[in-house]
Formats: sequence, C-alpha cells, structure tokens
Amino acid sequence: MRTTVLATLVTSALFAIPTLAADAPAPEYTFSGNVAVTSDYVFRGITQTNHHAAIQGGLDYAHQSGFYAGLWGSSISWLADQGSGSYPTEVDVYGGYKGSIVDGVGYDVGVLSYYYPGTRNPGVSSPNTTELYAGLSYQWASFKYSRSTGNLFGWAGSNGANTHGSSYYDLTLAPTIAEDWTLQAHLGRQTVAHRKSASYTDWRLGVSKDVGFGTLSLSYTDTNAEGDVGQDYRNAFGKDMGKQQVAVTFSKTL
Repeated sequence: MRTTVLATLVTSALFAIPTLAADAPAPEYTFSGNVAVTSDYVFRGITQTNHHAAIQGGLDYAHQSGFYAGLWGSSISWLADQGSGSYPTEVDVYGGYKGSIVDGVGYDVGVLSYYYPGTRNPGVSSPNTTELYAGLSYQWASFKYSRSTGNLFGWAGSNGANTHGSSYYDLTLAPTIAEDWTLQAHLGRQTVAHRKSASYTDWRLGVSKDVGFGTLSLSYTDTNAEGDVGQDYRNAFGKDMGKQQVAVTFSKTL
C-alpha cells in the first residue's frame, strides 16, 4: 500500500476528496500482466523442465460482470525430454466466469486450453489439451475440478484408447499467516482415463511473501507418480519427473 504525504497548505482541500472518490464508479474492465522466473516449473506435481529453471508470463482481462479471459506462457522441456519432438514453449488460453453464490462463497467456471507449438516426431500424439473446469471458494479455501475434452497431454490409454474424460481434483488452502505472508497447502488427484498407471496424487506445501517489488515463493512438492525405470513418469534422461522437489519462484504483477 502506498501512502502520500501532502504539504500542510493543501491538507484542507483533501477533506472533500474521499467522498468524490467513493462515488467514482468501478472500472468496467481491467487489464493486467504478470511475469515470473522459477527454479523448476512444476505442474500438478510433475516437473515440466526436467528440474531446471523456467521463464513465465501472462496477460489477463477481467470484466466487472464476472467474465474473464487470459493468455499465459512458459518455457518447458518435458516433451523434448521424452523424445516427442521440439516443443520449447507452453501457451495456455483460458476464459470463464466468476460470481458469488452467497456472501463469502464464490464460484468459477470456464475452459482452459494448453497449446504446445513445435514439431512432433512421427507417430507421436498431439499433446494439446482442453479442459473444462468448475470451482468453489470460501475465504482462503478453494476446490476446483477439471475434465479433459480429448486426449490428455498426448496420453494414450490401454490398447490405444482415448483418454478424454481424464480428471484433476484440486484442493488448495492459502491463509494469510502474517503481514505480507501467505501459507499455501495443496492436495491434488490426477486420473488418466483408461491408463491407471498414469494416475497419481500430488501434494504441495509452500509459503510466499510480498517483498514490495514482487512476490517471492518457496514450495515443496511430492507425488506418488510412478517414475522408476520403464514407468510412465520416467523421462529419456532417466529422471523421475514426479519426485519430491523444492522450487523458488519470483513473480510480479504488472
């Protein structure tokens, strides 16, 4: 919060300003941006960068009616790490509507598409994925359910079955524990339709602090995803993509 100190000679003129400001209408819509750098881009408990750093950023539009839309991107390596082709970037496009059911209880519904521009190797399925989602929130607690409308991130089920209808359950708690400090606790469950071996549970515990010129976050993540030799979450470099990991992230809203 910024505080402005004015000279004494204009102090008396300010007594009328709060009334005028309070009567000013809220903006019909807002645009905002965000940038971040992280030591490891972890999505649903799985590293997207082979435990290396990533650069990220996005743009958001929000209308006073509750409608919103946005675009977000990050550097990645997980597709190349699995030998699927050249995919250096993830681009997410999303839109939805937020509202309130009763005082303090909010809802959020929308659609999110993950795009991976690049070159696929022969015989590799497209990793592009679209999910529909619905969520509820109360104070610092939220629950969100996401369901894929097609194959999930290129996964194929047993005997080549389509993995549409794969689901992700996200329970997140983010209470403020001190001035400018927020605790983050998360439990998630990814189910992959027709591929039981790829389904797993992830959990995360972290803390973030507003440092004035941005937000600094520290998080610990772990999963029970199967990442041993020959299993689903083992990449071509012999790394377990879902093993326990600690990530440090600096982000800033523009």
